[in-house]
Amino acid sequence: MPLSHPRRSALSEQVIAALRTQITSGEWPVGSRIPTEPELVGQLGVARNTVREAVRALAHNGLLDIRQGSGTYVVATSELAGVMHRRFADADPRHIAELRATLESGAARLAAERRTEKDLRQLDTLLLRREEAWESGDAEAFVTADATFHLAVVAASHNDAMTAMYADLGEVLRDWLRADVGEELTPETHMDHTRLVDAIRAGDTETAAVEAASYPFLCRPGRFTPAGG
Repeated sequence: MPLSHPRRSALSEQVIAALRTQITSGEWPVGSRIPTEPELVGQLGVARNTVREAVRALAHNGLLDIRQGSGTYVVATSELAGVMHRRFADADPRHIAELRATLESGAARLAAERRTEKDLRQLDTLLLRREEAWESGDAEAFVTADATFHLAVVAASHNDAMTAMYADLGEVLRDWLRADVGEELTPETHMDHTRLVDAIRAGDTETAAVEAASYPFLCRPGRFTPAGG
C-alpha cells in the first residue's frame, strides 16, 4: 500500500515502521531475504533513497544484514534481538549451553504446571514437524523446527517476560544449534524430545525440568567440556 508523503523525516520513519512490521509479524522470517530495493520502492510508493535509508537504519539496529552481491536478510525480530545477536556472537559455546539449560529447564518446569490443551496440541504439532525436518535431511529446516519447538515450550510457561527474553535470544541460540548440528544431520546429533512433551502433559515438573536442562549438553562429541567435567 503506497504511503502518504509528509516531510522527509516522517516519511522515512513510516518506511522503517512498515519494514519493521513485516519482520515482527513473521511475514519476513529470520533468515529470509527481503524484497529488493526496486521491489520495495514499488510496494511502498516512495523514493529509492528513502527505502535505502530505512533499510540501513534497520541494519544499524541489528534487524537486517546487508550482504553485498546477495541481498538483505532478516537476522533478528527486534532491536534487542539484534543487540543480543551481536553481543553473544562469539560467546563460549559452553556458556551458551549453560544459558539455554537454565532458561529452558525453568520454563519447562512452569510449562508442566501451567500448560493448556492448546499448548499441548501446539507442542505435539511442532514435535512432529521437528521429526519430519530431521527425516528430510535438511539441516537448516531442522534448526528452524527445533528452535520453534523450544520457543513453544517456553511460551507454554505463560511467563511473558521469560518468553520475550528467550525470543530475543532466538538467533543466538539458532547460531549455536547450527554449529552443533553441522552442515549434515548425523545420528549423534539427533535427540528425541518426546519425553519432554510427555512430562509437560503429565504435569511432571521435575522430569520436564531435567529433560530440558539436559539437551544443550548432548552435543557433538568434543565440542566442549561442561564445567566440572
